[in-house]
Amino acid sequence: MPTVKPRHAITETESVARALAVARRRWPGEPATKLLTHLIEEGASAVEREEADDRADHRRAVAALTTLGDYYPDGYLDDVRAGWDE
Repeated sequence: MPTVKPRHAITETESVARALAVARRRWPGEPATKLLTHLIEEGASAVEREEADDRADHRRAVAALTTLGDYYPDGYLDDVRAGWDE
């Protein structure tokens, strides 16, 4: 079918054959080209979810660090620095 969009060739290596076998269990009766499209879409969604989880983990870590200020009274650093020789 003619298209102006780029095309991509995929060689059926062992890992691609395994991925297609897994895809056939989920989407039985679909042609290999459609299975590859499903796998690409599912893979992209999985990566996006992982990135979102990583960002959420980062936000939680930063929030946890900022709460450390609750453990130190106002002027704590000034008191510590006062004990240092210059």
